[in-house]
Amino acid sequence: MVDTNPFPRADRVGRTDRTIGSRQLAAMLPDPAGMRPAYRHLAQAISALILDGRIALHVKLPAERELATALNTSRTTITAVYDLLRESGYVHRRQGSGTWTTLPEGRTPSGIRRLLGPQDTAIDLARAAPGLPEQTLTDALAQIAPQLAEHAHTPGYHPYGLPELRAAIAERFTRRGLATVPEQILVTSGAQHALTLVLGLLCGPGDRVMVENPSYPNALEAMRRARLRTVSVPVTDTGWDIEIVESTLRQVVPQLAYLIPDFHNPTGCLMPEDERVRILRAAGRSGTWLVIDETLADLALDVPAPPPFASHATPGGTGQVITIGSMSKTHWGGLRIGWLRAPARLVTELAGQRVATDMGGSVVDQLLALALLARAGELLPSRLEQLRRQRAALAEALAEHIPQWTWQLPPGGLSLWVDLGEPVASALAERALDNGVRIESGAYFATDPGIFEQRLRIPYTTPSEALREAVHRMAATLADGLSLPSATRRPHWVA
Repeated sequence: MVDTNPFPRADRVGRTDRTIGSRQLAAMLPDPAGMRPAYRHLAQAISALILDGRIALHVKLPAERELATALNTSRTTITAVYDLLRESGYVHRRQGSGTWTTLPEGRTPSGIRRLLGPQDTAIDLARAAPGLPEQTLTDALAQIAPQLAEHAHTPGYHPYGLPELRAAIAERFTRRGLATVPEQILVTSGAQHALTLVLGLLCGPGDRVMVENPSYPNALEAMRRARLRTVSVPVTDTGWDIEIVESTLRQVVPQLAYLIPDFHNPTGCLMPEDERVRILRAAGRSGTWLVIDETLADLALDVPAPPPFASHATPGGTGQVITIGSMSKTHWGGLRIGWLRAPARLVTELAGQRVATDMGGSVVDQLLALALLARAGELLPSRLEQLRRQRAALAEALAEHIPQWTWQLPPGGLSLWVDLGEPVASALAERALDNGVRIESGAYFATDPGIFEQRLRIPYTTPSEALREAVHRMAATLADGLSLPSATRRPHWVA
């Protein structure tokens, strides 16, 4: 019998060791053959992986002898690598317990650096997030002032979310074709918060989770931190291979599957309706929870906005689907409002788990969200038209200045998934920063090391003129020639 219990099994409470195997680490590192000195290059590569979050903190590295064998180098070389990493603050050694990853004092993980944004004048293409017009925010603040004054006389704790906001979100689902009541809605501090709550309740260390490859990096990082085992299914320029998805659900029987079917991040693909139905059926047979990320669903530029994924289920058959959404992509990331739709019983359990971390979201933010959602019919069309103009400007600039690059124009979403034709994305991203453009390599979106080095995700969320200038600078960077990717370059802390 398929286990459809929405709550964690008793056998999921144990811990698993945070380790990385010698073969896994070796696959992420450059070949030391011909490097001089090899130990410095290898130390730099490992430190870069730690800073980028591809090797988590507090993870045990392989024993020196094992890694030396996997890299076909001497143990003396690996000893020197670990010594240099320890001196530089990237690892520490526990007596009798091995070598563990850490961060040097004053260094910031790349995930936090990306959220903090550039501290210079670089054009920022690392984040696909629009801003909120100043007048829109000013008007909304003035509108909610009387309501906020009324709430000031209450304790202000709403672990489920403000009742009126839950009702508005439920009505939004119903209007899109999925009948929903407020009891099925939990308001969260963004979609990422919703995902981490779901992972914490439904999964335990070692559980298998099906993910797309490429996928949203922060979601992948949340799964790594939860010590889950990800099993990837490909998403290409033409979309999903549904037969692979079905066979993975059938053979692996993952506890949970995380999918972005609406203007997929980063490829921009939109999943056809018949494929959604097939996935729902396959997940139902395997007892897998489907977590559907709809944060980009409203950003339909060339096609009608898709109905909710769960609306394609048979009547009464949406119990295994959790839908998460957010206002970060449609409105503003600074408004930390997201939500999830799930069976009412599961919402109750998730709210209980949420209290242990933040008690409830900001009343101010929720009132702002309510005011902005009420004006969605007025505000969203102008946002979509602006994105269309900026997408066109980016595509025209790329065609003019870097015609050798290729891409599929997405029907919605916030970015292009560009094929560079050669694996130079990391090197380009590093050199482009010297020319005033901040951008991420496609490898950042990969579930496995060493892939998507020929890809860049280029958002079109900045003004058209800035996009044109960014492409011009990247073309100049290419014209200057590229050195080795950053994983093999000398770090700042090596003399």
